[in-house]
Amino acid sequence: MTNPAGSPRRLADCHNVADFRALARRRLPAPVFHYIDGGADDEVTLKRNTQAFEACDLVPDVLQGVAEVDLSTTLLGKRLAMPLFLSPTALQRLFHHEGERAVGRAASAFGTFFGISSLATVSLEEIGESVAAPKMFQFYVHKDEGLNASLIARAKAAGFDALTVTVDTQVGGNRERCLKTGFTSPPRITPSSFLSYATHPRWLFDFFGREKFRLPNLDTHVGEGSRTAMGIGDYFTHMLDPALDWAKAEAIRHAWGGPFCLKGIMSVGDAKRAVAIGADAIMVSNHGGRQLDGSRAPFDQLAEIVDAVGDRIEVICDGGIRRGTHVLKALSVGARACSGGRLYLYALAAGGEAGVRRALGNLRAEIERDMKLMGKRCVADLSRDNLRWR
Repeated sequence: MTNPAGSPRRLADCHNVADFRALARRRLPAPVFHYIDGGADDEVTLKRNTQAFEACDLVPDVLQGVAEVDLSTTLLGKRLAMPLFLSPTALQRLFHHEGERAVGRAASAFGTFFGISSLATVSLEEIGESVAAPKMFQFYVHKDEGLNASLIARAKAAGFDALTVTVDTQVGGNRERCLKTGFTSPPRITPSSFLSYATHPRWLFDFFGREKFRLPNLDTHVGEGSRTAMGIGDYFTHMLDPALDWAKAEAIRHAWGGPFCLKGIMSVGDAKRAVAIGADAIMVSNHGGRQLDGSRAPFDQLAEIVDAVGDRIEVICDGGIRRGTHVLKALSVGARACSGGRLYLYALAAGGEAGVRRALGNLRAEIERDMKLMGKRCVADLSRDNLRWR
């Protein structure tokens, strides 16, 4: 049941992303929760990512005969049953002991893309064998070229459907919440964080009493993040390749040889360069507000990027999605699909696979209901004619 303050105590009380966030906060030690929840510096961009959707209003059509609506779209050569997918995120077994396994099963049940990070806590091989959903591998380009070659080869062999290179991690963002809580991967329990961990015995049992925490796609080459505790910002700064440029990105596309996406595109000029190197898709994204604070929101940039390249490349709006109406606004501007991380990570922390399924079910129901209220029978019918900017 819900407590007097209205904070949910069980999955059945979670009706939106904010509810899952509140339940996740109850169930996670503070350093782990704030790793999910936090952004860079003053978190202006983190907040803006969702607030940006308030800049325009939906204008519905009526009497359109919407007894049945089709939510499907195509992306990177795959048909998705809904225009929202699960963006790749790191360290998922810190949030629930099943981690990527739970998220992959939920994505399969909803017929949508499942992305896993280079910093995943389940191997590429296991995901390739066990997850039926279309699979995206998010590739962090490391300084270690042997590791880079290994990751691409393993993703190919495991049957992943698309490779997505993250391009906004030249250095780690200044994630001050993580600095204040002392969060690292793997977690270090310090005198200042002891009480928070000690008051979450279920999390302690799952972390210490179950499968050993590791980063199986990286620990064959580097110990940082698995055997050696390190902050994620420090990992980006010290382990990733700051010399990554357009020529290297194009070489990676050739080495991969399949559907290829760039994540972290925020300008028209970079969108055009993505087209020029032969990318199939771009994720308009600012890394969930965790890198450059003060940058614009993905939705802020979406219209001009779609206008510039939307007829030559698939455009994904990544970040800030909290409601079905946010998805419809992005699709109306011209996005092929939307994606997000926190929208399912809170749910994973709140209840594992059941939580992710409930979160996806809630959002799918919102998208379907709002499509009907908009008078649209398929996502392709959405257009800027149905938007009014404030």
